[in-house]
Amino acid sequence: MNIHEIIVVEGKSDTQAITRAVHADTIETNGSAVSEETLQAIEKAFERRGVIVLTDPDYPGQRIRHIVTQRVPGAKQAFIDRKQAHSGTPSKSLGVEHASIEAIQEALLHVYTPKGAETAQDAIPQRMLIQAGLIGGPTSRARRKRLGELLRIGYTNGKQLQQRLRMFQITHDEVARALETMDKEGLS
Repeated sequence: MNIHEIIVVEGKSDTQAITRAVHADTIETNGSAVSEETLQAIEKAFERRGVIVLTDPDYPGQRIRHIVTQRVPGAKQAFIDRKQAHSGTPSKSLGVEHASIEAIQEALLHVYTPKGAETAQDAIPQRMLIQAGLIGGPTSRARRKRLGELLRIGYTNGKQLQQRLRMFQITHDEVARALETMDKEGLS
């Protein structure tokens, strides 16, 4: 599998995991304190070839994703599920470097290109998210986590959910199908 875009990852171990799974170039942020030099390199890569952000499914990874997308709003996004990113060791280390080749390839097959809020044709109203138990309920966190897994958009908190759905132009039908799956799984 060849990837034209440059993949933005956190560190060397992530680069090694990516190169085992696909033929691609990477830019390493070297942690969540993303330097100005690294951001400039990401901007140049975006202009020349495009970039895909693939960070760990944890808080530092989300922080890096946010920093990069603030600087390069059109950066494509790929997500690996937390279950697929566990090391399986007692320390329960979490990261792209622990994901299987198949999980990395699957994430890169389901890349999202974010769009501005103004281009969303089928924005999901907040009242629907509340009614679906995704915001403000006792099981909302677990439901949002599962929704992120099913839609392959990563976990988001209640405040960010509507924005993430809009950014990736997730439709009512896609949310409805995910909610139906969650109900069948007994996640209410």
